[in-house]
Amino acid sequence: MEPLTYYGQMAEKHWRQFLPKLVADLEASGRLHACLYWAERRTMEEMDLIRPQLEQLGHAPAAAHAIAWELIREHYILLPPEI
Repeated sequence: MEPLTYYGQMAEKHWRQFLPKLVADLEASGRLHACLYWAERRTMEEMDLIRPQLEQLGHAPAAAHAIAWELIREHYILLPPEI
């Protein structure tokens, strides 16, 4: 099992706080770690696609990284809370 990076750890913390039913279901099925790992991978992949485009538009690398994070973070890591 691959260890989670910062993004996967952030997702787990966020999901446990705001998506406890989802986490319980994923834990019960033994898929929590795989889903967290997938979320961090997708986040990094999409950020890797966006960052160069932002840099071509004139953003410094650190700014491009921050903007890419802002654009992607709610897709996989910081999911909306359960109702």
